[in-house]
Amino acid sequence: MNIPLRPALTDLLAYLGEMGYGDLYLDPQKAAPRKAPSPAEVPPPVSAQAVEASPAPAAPVDEETAGRIAELAALAGVAAACTRCRLAEGRTKVVFGSGNPTAELMFVGEGPGADEDRQGLPFVGAAGELLTKIIQAIEMTREEVYIANVVKCRPPGNRDPQPDEVAACRGYLDRQIALVRPRALVALGRIAAQTLLGNDAPIGRMRGQWYQVQGIPTMVTYHPAALLRNQALKRPTWEDMQQVRDFLRSGNL
Repeated sequence: MNIPLRPALTDLLAYLGEMGYGDLYLDPQKAAPRKAPSPAEVPPPVSAQAVEASPAPAAPVDEETAGRIAELAALAGVAAACTRCRLAEGRTKVVFGSGNPTAELMFVGEGPGADEDRQGLPFVGAAGELLTKIIQAIEMTREEVYIANVVKCRPPGNRDPQPDEVAACRGYLDRQIALVRPRALVALGRIAAQTLLGNDAPIGRMRGQWYQVQGIPTMVTYHPAALLRNQALKRPTWEDMQQVRDFLRSGNL
């Protein structure tokens, strides 16, 4: 049976193929095309005004969780006006973080690039597109996770952030982690890993292992930008992310 694939699914299957993932199997019953509904079963059209006036209901949260979400939003406002280090002088926008404020999984990268600096959102360039595929490969979406960086302003020329710049932003990152309270963290690349773990070990030695950050299980893996430069890193990254996926499913290390 030839089943047309949506572009997003085609991209995901191509990514899994590059990782060395084996065959994927479809349930014929689930894959079979559904019978077209009769005219009586087709709901009436909904106007754009009605859609705008009726946003999708949010999942109910308790008072404590609502307080953490509000504090995270307030912290973003503080960061937007931050001038604690020299990076503030050349930024277009502060890139605080994005995603689900109560996510089970949180990613921490190094710092914004040019695309992120323009849009004010983390991981929106080529590396961001690859991160989206990685998230989809573990059967999650970007909307379900939370993404942040060690520094919130773009270092000139995308250089590594300097120790004093990292120190100036560290309070924001630590508070983000404490407020989101993910079940698992993923440190993307050397700078993020060394910052979170407080060491200077090379990324190749740290990756693929579980650590603890604020009592949260933390996996170290390669930054998506490194995968774009070196295709050989895709396989070990996929192995690392499989560990993350399995941990979130089981809840046990």
